[in-house]
Amino acid sequence: MVVNVEKSEAEHLLNHWIEHNDGHAKSFRDRADQVEEISAEAAQGIREAAEVMEVCTQKLKDALAKL
Repeated sequence: MVVNVEKSEAEHLLNHWIEHNDGHAKSFRDRADQVEEISAEAAQGIREAAEVMEVCTQKLKDALAKL
């Protein structure tokens, strides 16, 4: 099923996803610092996940700029 989306709806969704991802990336970094006490390797994995999240966020920002 194809649903047409208004530009304003697309902007709203993209802004929401960008904000959501920013929050996750920050949370990942905060938690990585806490997990560091348990496992440096696990903490590094969480930090890498934050970096990947930031790449996703940049893609969303690029998409938003192209609307």
